Amino acid sequence: MALPIHSVAFSDSLVILGAAGLVIPAFARFRINPVIGFILVGVLVGPAGLGRLVPNTPWIYHLTISDPHSIAPFAQFGIILLLFSIGLELSFARLWQMRRMVFGLGAGELILSGLALAVGFWLFGQKPAGALGLGFALALSSTALVLPMVGTQSQVGRRAFAMLLFEDVALVPIIFTLGALAPNAQDAGWDGLINTILVGTFAIVALLVLGRLLLPRLFAQAARTKSPELFLAASLLVVILASIATTTAGLSPIVGALLAGILIAETDYHSEVELITEPFKGLALGVFLITVGMSVDLAVIFANWLALLGAVVGVVVVKAVITGVLLRMSGARPGIATEVGVLMSSPSETTLIVLATGVQAGLIAANTAAFWQIVTAIGLTITPLLAGLGKQAAARVDRRTRGEAAAEEDLTTAEARTVIVGFGRVGRLVAQMLQEHALPYLAVDANVDTISAAKKRGYAATFGDIGRPGMIEKLDLGRANAVILTMDDPVQSVRVTRRVRGAFPDLTIVARARDPNHAAELYRAGATDAVPETLESSLQLSEAVLVDLGLAMGPVIASIHEKRAQLRAKIMDMAKVTREPPLRGRRLRDVTPRGE
Repeated sequence: MALPIHSVAFSDSLVILGAAGLVIPAFARFRINPVIGFILVGVLVGPAGLGRLVPNTPWIYHLTISDPHSIAPFAQFGIILLLFSIGLELSFARLWQMRRMVFGLGAGELILSGLALAVGFWLFGQKPAGALGLGFALALSSTALVLPMVGTQSQVGRRAFAMLLFEDVALVPIIFTLGALAPNAQDAGWDGLINTILVGTFAIVALLVLGRLLLPRLFAQAARTKSPELFLAASLLVVILASIATTTAGLSPIVGALLAGILIAETDYHSEVELITEPFKGLALGVFLITVGMSVDLAVIFANWLALLGAVVGVVVVKAVITGVLLRMSGARPGIATEVGVLMSSPSETTLIVLATGVQAGLIAANTAAFWQIVTAIGLTITPLLAGLGKQAAARVDRRTRGEAAAEEDLTTAEARTVIVGFGRVGRLVAQMLQEHALPYLAVDANVDTISAAKKRGYAATFGDIGRPGMIEKLDLGRANAVILTMDDPVQSVRVTRRVRGAFPDLTIVARARDPNHAAELYRAGATDAVPETLESSLQLSEAVLVDLGLAMGPVIASIHEKRAQLRAKIMDMAKVTREPPLRGRRLRDVTPRGE
C-alpha cells in the first residue's frame, strides 16, 4: 500500500517531529527555554504564521500545521500525562500533610485573585456574571508550565503545587457555576453542579478502592515479564481508564490522571513507571505548547499591542501581588513569596476552557473572549521569563531583608541513607548489618517477587531496574552516603559503577566482585572498594582452619587482615590504580591511575 505522504496527518506529524527533533535542540544550544521554543514553533508553523503563505506558495504546506484541531487531543494527552507524573511524586500521606495549604492557601489565592480581577472588569463595564467569568478564568495558573520548572519538592514548588492542585479541583465547579449563571439555564446549571459533585465523589472513591486492590497486582505481573513494552502499556492503560472514569463522572480528566499517579506512587513501581512514561509526556506536552503558539496571531498583536500589553501587565501584577501577600501572611519568607507570586501570575491553559464556557453561556461576548484568549497565549509564552524574573526578584528581596541571599530550602528532609542495589542473599546480609548498627538504607531490585518478600520481612526495599536510563537519578544518590552493588551480573555491575561514579565523584561505592579480575575492572570503573567472592571465601576458610587448629583468635584475625590488604594491593596493581591509606573514608579523589 502506498504511503499517504500528501495526507494532512502525515504532513502535520512531520512538522511536530521535526520541531521536537531538530528545532528544539537548536533552541537548547542557544540556551532558550524549550517551552518558549515549542511556542515559537507553534507561532511559526500555525495558520497565522507560515500558513498565511500557503495559498501563494503551496510547497510551504508541508512546513505548517494544516489542521490545528486534529492535534488538540494529543495536546490534551500531554496535560494528562503531566498530571499523572506529578501524582507519581506524591502520596496520600503527603497530600494529607498539605491539606491546609491546598484548601487554605490554594482556595484563598484563587478566590481573591478571581474576585479582584472580576471587580476590575466590572468597573470597566462588564456585567457582573461576565466579570466573574473573566476574573476566575484569568485567576487560574498553568500547571503544565509551572511545575516542570520548579517541581514539587522545594519550598517554591510545594506552595505552587498546593495552589495549582486546588485550581485543578475547582475547574469543574467554576464551569458549572458559569452555566448556572447563564440567563436561560440557571436551574439546570445548579442541578448539574450538585449531580456532578455526587457522581464525581463516587467515581473518586471507586478509583481509590479499585486502585488499592488492583494496581499492585497489575504491575507485579507486568514486572515479572521484564518487558518494558508491557509495563508501558499497563501504565498508559491505567492513566487512560482513570481519566475516562472522571470525565464520565463530569470531572476533568486531569483529576483522574492525578489520582492514577498518586495510587501508583503508593506501590513499589512508581520510579519504573515514571521513567517509562517520561518520553511520551515530554513529546505530548510539546504538542500542547505548539497549539498554544498557533493561537498567537502576530498581526493582531501588533495592531493592538498597547491594549494587550496593558491587559497582560494588569493580570500579572494583580495575581503576583495577591499571591505574594497571602504567602507572607502564611509565614513564607519574603523571597519565596516573591518568587511564587511572580511565577503564578500568568494565565493558564485551562483559562481557555473557562472562556469558551463563558461564551457558550452567553456571559462573555465572543470578541471579548477572543481578546483575552490572545492575552492568555501571551501569558503562557512569557511564563518561563516570569520564572526567571521571579528568581532574580527573590534573590534581591532576600539580600535586602536578610543581608545575604537566602539559600533555597529543600523540604525533602529524609535522612542520608545507604542504597543497596540487588537484594539477594548478599544484599539481605548487608541490610541486616546496617540495621544492626541503626544505619538507614534502601534496597533496590528488579525482581518483583524478591521485593515483595523483602517488604513482608520488614526490609526497606523498592522495585527498580538500575540498568534503566534515569533510575540512578530517581534514587536520589546525591543524598546517599554510600552505594553497595551486590547484583550477580559482572558486566552490569561495572557499567553501573562507571555511571554512578561519573554522576557522583565523591560517593562511596562498594561492589561485589566474582574474582580478582572482575574486582580490577570495578576499580578501574571507579569503585571505592571491590570485594571478590572467591578471595573472601578463601580467607574465611583459612580463619576457621587456623582457629580450629588451636591458634589464638587475635593473631589469626590480624594475619587475615594483612593477607586481605596484600591481595587488595595486588588487585589494584592489576587495575593500575593507587590509593593511599587509611582504608576508611576513601573517595575517588584518593584513587589515581599509576604514572600520573
